[in-house]
Amino acid sequence: MAGDTLISAHFVDYLLIAIYFAFVLGIGVVARRNVSDSVDFFLSGRSLPAWVTGLAFISANLGAVEIMGMSANGAEFGLPAVHYFWVGAIPAMLFLGVVMMPFYYGSKVRSVPEFMLRRFGTGAHLVNAISFAVAQLLIAGINLYLLGSIIQALLGWNLTLALVVAAVIVLSYITLGGLSAAIYNEVLQFFVIVAALLPLTLIGLNRVGGWDGLKAGITEAASSNPDGPSAAEQLNSWPGTALTGFDSELLSVIGIVFGLGFVLSFGYWTTNFVEVQRAMATNSISAARKTPIIGAFPKILIPFITILPGMIAAVLVSDIARTKAGETVAGGADGTVKYNDSLILLMRDVLPNGLLGVAIAGLLAAFMAGMAANISAFNTVLSFDLWERYVVKDRSDDYYLAVGRWATVAATAIAIFTAQLASNFSNIMNYLQTLFGFFNAPLFATFILGMFWKRMTPTAGWTGLVAGTLSAVAVAFLSEDAFGSLSLGAIPLAGQGASFVAAGAAFVVDIVVSVVVTSMTKPKPYAELKGLVYSETPREDLVDPDEASHPWYQRTMPLAGLALALVVVLNVVF
Repeated sequence: MAGDTLISAHFVDYLLIAIYFAFVLGIGVVARRNVSDSVDFFLSGRSLPAWVTGLAFISANLGAVEIMGMSANGAEFGLPAVHYFWVGAIPAMLFLGVVMMPFYYGSKVRSVPEFMLRRFGTGAHLVNAISFAVAQLLIAGINLYLLGSIIQALLGWNLTLALVVAAVIVLSYITLGGLSAAIYNEVLQFFVIVAALLPLTLIGLNRVGGWDGLKAGITEAASSNPDGPSAAEQLNSWPGTALTGFDSELLSVIGIVFGLGFVLSFGYWTTNFVEVQRAMATNSISAARKTPIIGAFPKILIPFITILPGMIAAVLVSDIARTKAGETVAGGADGTVKYNDSLILLMRDVLPNGLLGVAIAGLLAAFMAGMAANISAFNTVLSFDLWERYVVKDRSDDYYLAVGRWATVAATAIAIFTAQLASNFSNIMNYLQTLFGFFNAPLFATFILGMFWKRMTPTAGWTGLVAGTLSAVAVAFLSEDAFGSLSLGAIPLAGQGASFVAAGAAFVVDIVVSVVVTSMTKPKPYAELKGLVYSETPREDLVDPDEASHPWYQRTMPLAGLALALVVVLNVVF
């Protein structure tokens, strides 16, 4: 153990962390007893209640994106980062629950690529399965990198060693218990994360003199840094020019609403199997629909314990304040202070021992939840959609269960290497949104067009996906920094604004190519589209007939309406 650790933890902190890990591994051991076949391992036997999957739905996303990425966004941009929640998540989550989950759950598919197979055939299925698998390995690397950085900061270990140790911990409980272990750990992790971040936010806010003190601190820092975002840009969520990097307020709003709120958001939440898998593990179609809607309520409040601490760190932590002023500051998780270090440094500066242990356990929980979600989705797609269909067919269920476990091991090992890519970005959200533009935006275009337009052909399905992905990659290469040093700078787009434009390009190109190709190719017989296309599916197949007798707070539509009303109010207030 090195002496120059970033965080000064004491015995009580290590004890709390050890207790937490004992619970995590214990859940994996207990869940293993319930794994008898591949459906148990990959989909929890379709037996879980909505409140469990609803919390797991959010916890699976409460990894690198929410914790380090959003605190980094808060430190760098301020309040405009709330758009990732109130515009870039809630509407799409409600749409998933109300409109799309009945198709997923009712068709009894085991994955989103399998749904694509039934709607469009082999071409679209293969393209989607491969792109999804690659995306999960890259995103798992982000979570693993940040998890390793916490272990490095805590113990002073070499980053590679920290990555290996972090990977082994996650590997242990996923390999043991499959999706059930991941989901029940995600529920535990949700409460641990809140217990970690809420005290950090309240203590930090008290240190800066409350909300008024925070505004004064941001205003003072902005006035002395004319090259950075102004105080007004940081303290108002709209028009969000600090976040998008656009000079025009109109273009900024369009970029947020269309690029983030529609393309990236709907592409992520409605077609990403990492999230959909949680809802598919429920015990009824009603529970499946309510899973993302129940998750929307805590999701609305998460900015207050992720973005707000980042804003506090930019005022209270001198290293982050100096970094924001344009200085190069030695320290941080990898030698130079970055916005990604905001939360760790704020923990170091404001939390007493004991609470520090809870906070560290919360961060470890967050990164393990995110990585476990990526890997559990990866092993399902690799086993069912790639290995069983294209490599080794017609083997026993035990064989594919074993493949799933070996896929978990392989994915964890590969994530150790993809974690190195994440270390090249000072704000991890820039990298993550670029990946979403490549993988989620074109998939959403193909998916939504195919669900509501029965004429769309199988050939259009895979050609649209390929064309959309390539167009997003082209925009990233032509931008200033979406691919880091590999970007050419031919288009004056940088930061997360570049990823919004890349996603928009992918969506539009996918739609155009799909329409053109459909006009020249033959569609599937309409009789084969029942349960796959909205117009061909009877309404009684899309709802639970027993739900009408439940009280309003147990029904899908009233819950969705309440969540939408809350998020509209918050957008107006902030």
